[in-house]
Amino acid sequence: MRLKVNYDIAFTHILTRKKQTLVAAMGVTVGIALYIFSNSIVSGVSSYTKLNMFKTIPHIRIHKEDEISKSLIATDSTTFNLISNPKITTTSKTIINPYGLIDQLKKQPYVLNAAPQVNVDLFYSSGKSQLKGMASGIDVQAADAMFNITSTMLAGNLENLSSDLNGIVIGRGIAEKLNLRMGDNLSIISSLGVSKVLKVIGVFATDNRATDDSKSYIHLATAQQLIGGNPTSVTDIYVKLSNPDSSGVYAPRLQQLTQYKVEDWQIENADQLAQSKLTGTMTPLISFSIMLVASFGIYNIINMTITQKMNDIAILKANGFKGKDIIKIFLTEAFIMGAFGTLLGVSIGAILVYIAKGIYVGPPVGYFPVRFDASIFISGIFFGLFVSLGAGYFPARKAAKIDPVDIFRK
Repeated sequence: MRLKVNYDIAFTHILTRKKQTLVAAMGVTVGIALYIFSNSIVSGVSSYTKLNMFKTIPHIRIHKEDEISKSLIATDSTTFNLISNPKITTTSKTIINPYGLIDQLKKQPYVLNAAPQVNVDLFYSSGKSQLKGMASGIDVQAADAMFNITSTMLAGNLENLSSDLNGIVIGRGIAEKLNLRMGDNLSIISSLGVSKVLKVIGVFATDNRATDDSKSYIHLATAQQLIGGNPTSVTDIYVKLSNPDSSGVYAPRLQQLTQYKVEDWQIENADQLAQSKLTGTMTPLISFSIMLVASFGIYNIINMTITQKMNDIAILKANGFKGKDIIKIFLTEAFIMGAFGTLLGVSIGAILVYIAKGIYVGPPVGYFPVRFDASIFISGIFFGLFVSLGAGYFPARKAAKIDPVDIFRK
């Protein structure tokens, strides 16, 4: 019975001060709407960036590191000479028994796929034009399963590369700079001086200009010829994980399986990740600042209600209402204002996200990279209610400490 009376009193205060209640609730509404919209944008941009990044780079890369020449020490009976001129040696960069290592990698429960690759630094040449770049010799099916290269194809069929040792699939930037079309011949010269004339059988675009301007795909056997290797020569092994964000955890485990260098994508893209984390940190802080301002609105209204209802509070306490009853009354008011503002804010935030998803910003992004994420909406609801209750608690506690005798004396 007492609980029902508490709620009745709270609702009476709310309904008799409709304008102030609406102003306080709208502050929460704006805060929650911006919180949901801004975090949905950050989540969408992060997902788009990772998706675009993983079109060309693996979660984990295994390769042979460059070796530095060691110092030479020459001695005789009377002299001691130290010859030191450290430079990168020209030893082979191929991995020994790569397919045995790939079999080991695929047995790990957190590894989805592992694929061989031969990367070749080279020059593209068409007429008098030359362009520096890199060709990746691939096992077509394995590479497509890892990077979904097929989804980036603008022309041609990637599958044709698996049976064509004289074919090449080039980036859109290469095609534009060298004025190449499907079926044209393209001369390539590797860093070892091996040259070949290949036929353009496909063009791809990853939306990464640096990649599209320099990268191409060729048959694995063709790449092995360009580095002067044999049919088992492999320079890199690319690994795809079940959870790319855990690459920093799994890379040391894979390092125990091999003597070669194991690098996870987070280390190689540390600058880009740092920028993404900075954006992801700033956005919630801005939203929190807005919510903090909104919470002061609720605090002021509850505090004003308490100031104006001193006599009522004194009468309630004189009639047996305890301090916890007074706290419940004003916390109920704060909860109602916060709940109304939060639900309206979630609705507006959802509408903003829906509108943004339909905005076409043009290539290479396409539609605006905003993402519906249930966790953002849920956290927004809890955030709004928590801040509202926090703003209502302090004036409620003040009201609970009112001495009715002092009020009646005045």
